[in-house]
Amino acid sequence: MRAARALATLDEVELGDHVCWRLQAPGVLHEDAWPYVADGALYGDKIVIVASGDPSSSASFDEGLRPPGTVVLDLPPSTDGDGVLAAVRREARTAAREGFRAVRVLTERKPVTAPGATEELLAQELKLDEFAAESGAMVVCAFRPSEWNGFTLEHVTSVHPHEMGTRAQRPAFRMYCTGSDMWSVDGVIDSEGAPAFNAAARAAVRGTSTVTLRFDRLEMIDAAGMHALLDAARHRPGRRIVIQGANETVRLVWELAGYAGADLPVVMAA
Repeated sequence: MRAARALATLDEVELGDHVCWRLQAPGVLHEDAWPYVADGALYGDKIVIVASGDPSSSASFDEGLRPPGTVVLDLPPSTDGDGVLAAVRREARTAAREGFRAVRVLTERKPVTAPGATEELLAQELKLDEFAAESGAMVVCAFRPSEWNGFTLEHVTSVHPHEMGTRAQRPAFRMYCTGSDMWSVDGVIDSEGAPAFNAAARAAVRGTSTVTLRFDRLEMIDAAGMHALLDAARHRPGRRIVIQGANETVRLVWELAGYAGADLPVVMAA
């Protein structure tokens, strides 16, 4: 079963991992990512670089540094999550036919300030995480903290089960794929982490009518976290969130808040 963990180096990336890599400025992506790319050639993996319309994210790999079979997806910045995922899935299918063990996806994320951009980014990351979990692909998403709003980067980090790079502290919670329309949530969701949890839950329910959240590893959720959960389900009418595996403390708080048995779009399953 997948579990959240921190990585010291890219050599530790394993099949099915989805890594939030916080780059140390002013690092050069192709130099810092070379161990990840080189291991792909060693283990028989196909390298897929998602350029997202930014020449700087892939140009340096043009200088004779790409292993055979490397593919660069030069997608327009406006490409939505479905478009990115479809392109990556196509390459994964092709890689399987060509005899590669798996695909290694590398992309440097760039901030977008358009309305709704944060939720769109989170939805895209959740889809990539689901893809990694179900296919065994490795996905490394690189972020330069100096370019990002701190709150947005915290939101994004929370939907990656694996993390590498320096940071002040781990996010209070992580949400990551453990099955079809099923997401494991670990850590603590309090007033500080509630906005990020709300954004992640909203993104998760965008494309399906029912989402299951596994709370087996969730230590605690307070009133702010519960409100964030309900708000996410109500944000898109017709959506339903089912909670499974909650511990006794979480169940007790849920009942004391008056949510047990209520006609709500969030259900605490037995």
